[in-house]
Amino acid sequence: MPEAVHYRVSMPRPHSHLFEVEAIFPAGPDVLDALLPVWTPGSYLVREYARHVQDVTAEGPRGEALRVQRTDKRTFRVRAGGVAVTLRYRVYAHELTVRTSHLDGSHGYFNGATLFLYTEASRHLEHRVRVTAPEGWRTFSALEQRDGTFIAPDYDTLVDSPFEVGPHTPLSFVAAGVPHEVVVWGDTVPDADKLMTDLQRVCEAEAKLFGGLPMKRYLFLVYLADKGRGGLEHQASTALLFPRSALQSTRGWEDFLTLAAHEYFHLWNIKRIKPRALVPFDYSQENYTTLLWAFEGMTSYYDNLFVRRAGLMSAGRYLARLGETLTTLHGTPGRRVQTLADASLMSWIKHYRPDENSANSAISYYLKGEVVCALLDLEIRRATSDSKGLDDVMRLLWQRHGDGTGVPEDGIEAAVREVAGKDLMPFFDKAVRSTEELDYSVFSHVGLEVGFRVRETNNDKGGTPPSRKSGEKPKGWLGLSLKGSATVASVVDGSPAMEAGLYPEDEVVALDGYKVDGAGLVSRCEDRRPGETVRVTLFRRDKLMEIPVVLSQRPADVAYLTRVDKPTDAQKAAFQAWLGTAWDEAVG
Repeated sequence: MPEAVHYRVSMPRPHSHLFEVEAIFPAGPDVLDALLPVWTPGSYLVREYARHVQDVTAEGPRGEALRVQRTDKRTFRVRAGGVAVTLRYRVYAHELTVRTSHLDGSHGYFNGATLFLYTEASRHLEHRVRVTAPEGWRTFSALEQRDGTFIAPDYDTLVDSPFEVGPHTPLSFVAAGVPHEVVVWGDTVPDADKLMTDLQRVCEAEAKLFGGLPMKRYLFLVYLADKGRGGLEHQASTALLFPRSALQSTRGWEDFLTLAAHEYFHLWNIKRIKPRALVPFDYSQENYTTLLWAFEGMTSYYDNLFVRRAGLMSAGRYLARLGETLTTLHGTPGRRVQTLADASLMSWIKHYRPDENSANSAISYYLKGEVVCALLDLEIRRATSDSKGLDDVMRLLWQRHGDGTGVPEDGIEAAVREVAGKDLMPFFDKAVRSTEELDYSVFSHVGLEVGFRVRETNNDKGGTPPSRKSGEKPKGWLGLSLKGSATVASVVDGSPAMEAGLYPEDEVVALDGYKVDGAGLVSRCEDRRPGETVRVTLFRRDKLMEIPVVLSQRPADVAYLTRVDKPTDAQKAAFQAWLGTAWDEAVG
């Protein structure tokens, strides 16, 4: 039998939040350096997982104790003398996110990057895991299982295969001939049959694009919590965190399906078609690429589109959601500061580490990437008279780079050029490598245009035309966001609040001498006209201050898509080819 690395994971005291791990490394070099990744693929932030490792001991093949020396933040060194080494250690896990691990009395979830020490010398070997679970708990993973042992062909596959352990009863369905399993923690799904049916339709819509699925089975791990939303893609599974209450509404259900569609599309786009800069993964430090806008932004573009193609979202709702994305983009001043390529490159210090100035200094490669990919799809369709589109680019990338060897930094643009039959470098120069405003004129190809209006309420997400009567008096605008009752969370660059000197963390207590909370502050400013001066009373580091602010008019940064007045037959046909329905079903 070939050599392998063996792990045993147990959780005898779930309430302690401690996983107990035994790792057996075969005979190798005289000095064994056992390492833990500092990040996990798919989440581009150094998270320092080793900070949760404790109680590390080592022994040789005859049970003799060996000294463990910690040489840096993630390395555990054992002078093994070339013999097999058994390491035993504990990992604290009490962070319920898809990027970390969580253990309590209800279940155990672990992402391999947080739990499994490895060595560079044995990274290519088969890795085997046995899980000792509390009575009544079952273990779920997308890895192949033989006689109670989960088997990964190498360490990268192990890290890319999360585990869920608990008293769960899985749900199952078949999509494109492949078995799928859904394990839910945290609460019951309101309608399990609908969940299975809808997920099946989304999965089959995506499989149709590529002519089948790239794995033998697939596992959805769903975590229904009180708050939080996110997903992390893996080679044959995904972990989804979603607020349980949101599933009760039509919009929330729709949002869950787009999250699932997003992570599922990563089966191709990033898990197999991946940036060459990430091949192989370097778990010790940041891995830089300028292409995250394509791998995440393109996936964001397709997540709504596949829910639409699955027949689970109307064309009108699709366009409304795209309008909401445009609204978020135009409500982010950082789009004029950071390019999309730089947003991708600097994800390690920007995207996953937002602060009060992030909206002014950075742009999300998910957000702007989605919009750019929508425009790119339409540009290709216009250039080819709708004979080709972004689907063809994805199929070409799958054909050329689906073996995991990686897409070069210019590979996306090269594939687009080949499919479109023309050089779109000016498009990429403007949309990806500059901070100029995007050109939305290509929407006319499908008989649409982008409109802008003033935000009508604090909860106005955009995506719909103005509902208020024209001629309504302009409202005063401060230009800040609040958290808690009335604490300033961030201040918009160039806004009246910034020009007057309001700061993040200021605690607003009164306006014009009268007590206000956050909602009252906004509504009272809106009752005033642009150009009027208001007196904002606040505490700054416990010091009472009063600051005069000259209000301005709220900017028209809420976006929506609407039909052109007199569409041509070609525009209607292009719309039909794009969204699979008649142009008349577009928003008004």
